[in-house]
Amino acid sequence: MAAAGGVASPAAGDAAPASPALQTLRHSLDGGWRFRLDAEATWRTVTVPHTWQTSAATAAHYGVAWYEREFTAPAAWADLAVRIEFEAVFHSATVWVNDQPAGEHLRKGYTAFALDIGRLLRFGAANQVRVRVDNTFDDRMLPRGRSSDWAHDGGIYRPVRLLVTPRVYLERVEIETIVDPAGPAARVGGRAVIRNVGPGAASGSIAVFLTSEDGGPAAAEKTDAGQYALAPGQTAAIPLAPIEVRPARLWHFDHPHLYRFCAGLTSGHWHEETFGLRQIEVRGAAFYLNGERVRLMGVERMAGSHPEFGMAEPSAWIEHDHADMKELNCAYTRVHWPQDRRILDYCDRQGILIQTEVPSWGGQTFQGMEVEPSPDIMQNGLEQLREMIARDRNHPCIFSWGLCNEIGGQNPPAQAFARRMYAEAKRLDPQRLATYASNSLQQTPDRDVAGLMDYIMWNEYYESWFKGGLDELAKNLDEIHRAFPDKPVVISEYGYCACTAERPEGDTRRIEILREHNRLFRERDWIAGLIFFCYNDYRTHIGDRGLGPLQQRVHGVVDLYGNRKASFSVLREESSPIEWLRVRGSPGAFTVTLRNRASVPAHRLEGYQLRSVLYGYGGIPLERQMAVLPGLDPGQETQVTVVFQDRAPWRVQFDVLRPTGFSAAEYIWRP
Repeated sequence: MAAAGGVASPAAGDAAPASPALQTLRHSLDGGWRFRLDAEATWRTVTVPHTWQTSAATAAHYGVAWYEREFTAPAAWADLAVRIEFEAVFHSATVWVNDQPAGEHLRKGYTAFALDIGRLLRFGAANQVRVRVDNTFDDRMLPRGRSSDWAHDGGIYRPVRLLVTPRVYLERVEIETIVDPAGPAARVGGRAVIRNVGPGAASGSIAVFLTSEDGGPAAAEKTDAGQYALAPGQTAAIPLAPIEVRPARLWHFDHPHLYRFCAGLTSGHWHEETFGLRQIEVRGAAFYLNGERVRLMGVERMAGSHPEFGMAEPSAWIEHDHADMKELNCAYTRVHWPQDRRILDYCDRQGILIQTEVPSWGGQTFQGMEVEPSPDIMQNGLEQLREMIARDRNHPCIFSWGLCNEIGGQNPPAQAFARRMYAEAKRLDPQRLATYASNSLQQTPDRDVAGLMDYIMWNEYYESWFKGGLDELAKNLDEIHRAFPDKPVVISEYGYCACTAERPEGDTRRIEILREHNRLFRERDWIAGLIFFCYNDYRTHIGDRGLGPLQQRVHGVVDLYGNRKASFSVLREESSPIEWLRVRGSPGAFTVTLRNRASVPAHRLEGYQLRSVLYGYGGIPLERQMAVLPGLDPGQETQVTVVFQDRAPWRVQFDVLRPTGFSAAEYIWRP
């Protein structure tokens, strides 16, 4: 059908018209590039995404390196806009196309950037792109100098592509939603960011169509959502009239339903975003997701830790690690820097709430500053925050924006930095929570800038980095609550690091700390979340173990290659919403009883199933029984009877399955 103003709408069930002239053409530049260090004369071929820190010969190189390759620009692109997009280069990139400067992106190693290159191209012919990359430790950026405790991997380490559109195009859509869980219903609006790189003025209308990602007719549409008028070279954010979605399918970590937001211009360009409808609130000292109180738990992963991949992680490894995290019952995590788009897509689709952060880490960030942060550090932090929010704001998995980590929150320049960052995050995305992870709440917590945040995050390391044991931990927890009685508290890191001579690797100790600290946390109703640190032993340039690409800190429940330690299964059990799963009887009539945990993690179980598989000798699966479990609130129990025909099995495995298909708890019965 034709929409008002000449905008052709998508067909029912389609995201947008299929014409490449109307949608953004994405042409990958991943694959073979020529590469050399600055001091070298000879090029060698590498595969981008790439980091030189995974090669033993170049692992210690912190400085300049070069990349180049050719690509063809078809003649059909001559009247279109062409951009080159780098999802991330660590940490500074200067780009030339056909020996002409195309642009630069300096001291921001974790955020995406795109450069207009149409004016530099030879259409219908080969073109060359060259990139100067610098990962020198730098005091004018975040992470500042050598302060970061993770891999400082240089390179074009995330995907690269060409973006080809009409000259008047939608750069992005900033989606804003208001959700009524009781409806369930939602209003969806926001802004369309439009650029005109053509020679003349452009004006027209914007149409918007919402579809459920799993197919079917449009959920809602508005053919006159906004009007635009742009001069040549102008970029404008155009408000979009809100659309009603009723009934709405809400996003939840157990029910990660997604919609597609498709916006189109009279000029013919269509842009699509995937998003979810969900509401996250703080009420007093608790979190609420879609109106339901939730107490969340998970584990943090340190990206870039596989010695063969480093920060240039392939999709298969990203999926491997995050599938592990799902098996670990991770519903809530945080990370120390803006993440690969593929990670956020996984979290959207499989159900993991995540806090992404500006990489302002450590007390050294403000060393030598008395009252205010240096202008360079402040500006760099704001730029990284703006770029992170601009790219990632539509992901329903983003629980909150992290502003900084372990900066010494009672130090004046650190406080000034956090205040500016908080104000900017709220200006850019007022609907989303913002906070920072503090390691300075052990004394006078009321003086910490944590009190400004939407909720309190505390990195807790008693029995390892902090002096003292369980008594001191309990006292400190209660002091934090007295300082902030009306705010939820999240333990944003806790665990055991074999990082000093007096603390050798001992997975038994990691298990003890996990269980003992959880016991104290679960006794306190105002603790709203737990994030164990960490999933993996991780590569870091300040690691105390390993050489070259294997320099690391031993801190995880898996090693650098993903091999599981004994603590993996214990973390899985501790993080499960199933407090216990008991089996009585025999194959003729099993009675299976389970209890939904009343404390962290605590949330309603809806749509869970019990899968029971009987195995014969040799481990051959012979029978399967499925039972839908009733909805269970925290603290409630249910009982299921399971009957098999085979009366002499080798073993029977019972799994409580989430609606996403991942096992939340298991029990193995043997005769």
